[in-house]
Amino acid sequence: MNLTALEIKQRTFEKSLRGYDISEVNAFLSEIATEWEHIVGKIKDQDREISQLRDKLKHYERVEEALHETLQTAKENAEQRIETARKDARSKVETAEMEAEKILQDVRIQRQEIRQSILRLLERREEIIRGIGSYIDTAQKSLQSFSRDDSDIYALTQDDDEKARSEKKARRSEAKKNEQTKEKEKVAAPGSEDLDDILDELD
Repeated sequence: MNLTALEIKQRTFEKSLRGYDISEVNAFLSEIATEWEHIVGKIKDQDREISQLRDKLKHYERVEEALHETLQTAKENAEQRIETARKDARSKVETAEMEAEKILQDVRIQRQEIRQSILRLLERREEIIRGIGSYIDTAQKSLQSFSRDDSDIYALTQDDDEKARSEKKARRSEAKKNEQTKEKEKVAAPGSEDLDDILDELD
């Protein structure tokens, strides 16, 4: 049964002999109505406060749920990023290791090639040194030979000049004799033709 303060104030009772004092009853009812009105007001205030608290609770529950979802999403994203970062780091480490190994291999190959080139250059240098030494030995021997034979060569040159002059003198003497013989033949056989004319006739 729900009573209001107005209903309490307006409540009436039957009159009887030797009953309660009406004024006291009315005063008490008025006091009860006032207190009841106060209690009802407090209850309404509490109901409003409870309603507000319920609304806040629902809001906080929604916020908590959203935060939980956000936290879960952030956690998943963080785990995914961490895993991606780990994979990327492993990939980069593996790539760096492969590149470093390739660089080391290239360095080894280049070092071997340089070593072979140095060995070839050293061998070539030794060959050149041996060739120069051989050439110097040959040149020294030739110079020594030229020094020993210098006087002989000079003597041979003088002998050759003398022989050439003698041969030239003999050729001149022979030519003079031949000319004298031809002159004699012309005198002994008049009318004989010149040798060039005879050759022309034969042609």
